[in-house]
Amino acid sequence: MLAAKRVMYAVEYRRFYLRDLESIVVWPSRAWVLRPLIPGVLLGALGAALWYSVNLMTGAIVCGMGVVWAVWELALGPTARSRIRTTGATVDLPVVKRTRRARKVLAKIDMAVRAARGGVVEQPSAPIDGSQPVKPSGQTSSESVPATTPIGDLT
Repeated sequence: MLAAKRVMYAVEYRRFYLRDLESIVVWPSRAWVLRPLIPGVLLGALGAALWYSVNLMTGAIVCGMGVVWAVWELALGPTARSRIRTTGATVDLPVVKRTRRARKVLAKIDMAVRAARGGVVEQPSAPIDGSQPVKPSGQTSSESVPATTPIGDLT
């Protein structure tokens, strides 16, 4: 996996080997509500000012733009933050922009990790649920137990 961080004209590349991944954690950012709120309120206030100073139509258009902006951002859902933890480092990197896409992206990464580690590709990992009882397997050979640990979906 290759992560590229662009700052102005410079690009910093960071390489993560799939076999070294321990976890990828994605969570909603705390300030995601400010993204629709601040532009919506500012456009609403500008629209109210234009409503009284210029004319009704101009104010209504600008207020409508503020409402549409806020509704659109709320419909897209919370923005996401993420952290990648490997054998030697923990790095905060943007894996996804919105938490809505996190499950799909993490499932693809999980399949790639399983393929790189030589595991079964057809069965994606599921979140671990503590309420399910552990069933003992009838196999006593240690050769039949897979040595890979799946990356869990921690969203």
